[in-house]
Amino acid sequence: MTEVERAGEQPGEAQTETETTGPADGRAEAGTGGGSGSGERPASRGRRRIAELAIVAAVAYALDLITKIIVVDKLEGHDPIEVIGTWLRFQAVRNPGAAFGIGEALTVVFTVIAAAVIVVIARIARKLYSTPWAVALGLLLGGALGNLTDRIFRSPGVFQGHVVDFIAPAHFAVFNLADSAIVCGGVLIVLLSFRGLDPDGTVHRD
Repeated sequence: MTEVERAGEQPGEAQTETETTGPADGRAEAGTGGGSGSGERPASRGRRRIAELAIVAAVAYALDLITKIIVVDKLEGHDPIEVIGTWLRFQAVRNPGAAFGIGEALTVVFTVIAAAVIVVIARIARKLYSTPWAVALGLLLGGALGNLTDRIFRSPGVFQGHVVDFIAPAHFAVFNLADSAIVCGGVLIVLLSFRGLDPDGTVHRD
């Protein structure tokens, strides 16, 4: 083979290599959801999103745990505190059911569901490249852990514990910060799904 022929083949070989690596790079950029083109590796982006999820979950869990400790210590066994007249009160209530007092006879079932939610979030987090999804899943995780802690450690027994609720709006069920975090996380997930944003950061249009 002559040198001219070899030279003629080299551009084709380079082009083949470009065509092979191009889609992979494009997929990585799409995974960020931001399109910054900074060249950051997908593994690094994934670790950052997992860290964001963990921070949101830790904050939600800590706020729920602290408020419940205060409610049990200062409010349980006492008269409700009126925050906004009769429209909003703080009232200590032990709830054997799910969020907002639903399903009082299914305490063990809701304990299992909460544990399953935590496992599912942990599996999704392995392919998480979207900050909005990290916030949504972090809220869900923090709320689920908050109520699961009550189920495990509070009376009347392990996996049957009653959840401490204290936020009592007028004409509505009593709830806590964990319930609020779960609802906010769920609403955010619905909005992200409607916008076509997946947990891996890709955007699709139906």
